[in-house]
Amino acid sequence: MTGRSRTRLDRVRASLGIDQLALQQIEDDLNADDVDGPELAAILRELQEDIDVPGGLFPALAQLVSTAARKAKQIEPDRDASCPLHEAAALITDNAGQRLNWSARSLDPQGDAE
Repeated sequence: MTGRSRTRLDRVRASLGIDQLALQQIEDDLNADDVDGPELAAILRELQEDIDVPGGLFPALAQLVSTAARKAKQIEPDRDASCPLHEAAALITDNAGQRLNWSARSLDPQGDAE
């Protein structure tokens, strides 16, 4: 591993550490005793829709995995490591994201109109 790749990996680790802290804060808020259905639905919608990345958290994660898939295809074109990554990206968007929406609608059907 070169010095450059070590620095890159350090940046990735630092970014993931920041993300883990943010997700832990959200999890702590979800565990609060006074969270009701409409508030939980609003939090779920926030994760899906209202962050800076167009489309929400799940499409942003899927985009990241798709980028890794494209890079894997460039690095090893004959050994297709990219296929499972593309499938994972599709599952994140199509499966996880859609299920989050269904849960939010179940908890607070009126919140979709906001």
